[in-house]
Amino acid sequence: MKTLLPITAVALAACFVTAGARAADTEAMKKAGCLACHADDKKIVGPSYKDVAKKYAGQPDAVAKLMEKVRKGGSGVWGPVPMSPNPPDKISDADLKVAVQYILSLK
Repeated sequence: MKTLLPITAVALAACFVTAGARAADTEAMKKAGCLACHADDKKIVGPSYKDVAKKYAGQPDAVAKLMEKVRKGGSGVWGPVPMSPNPPDKISDADLKVAVQYILSLK
């Protein structure tokens, strides 16, 4: 029983860290306006982040590809509605990379 207490404490701490990391990831996305058209698990205007993660799963250059797509915008990949470009003044390179890594982590 004494052994379980430290294990439980570590597991609980990991949950809080994960929740905190997710909040930090999505805060930049929220400020940039991403969440107006995208959600983790449902299509709004654009695809769900889980669908994006599935499409790019296993691609070693997925982060770079998605960062470029977000920067340039475009249409036709997920339907006729275009995604407008998102320049660095809207979301920094560092925040964009974290956001893309978060999206690709969803399954």
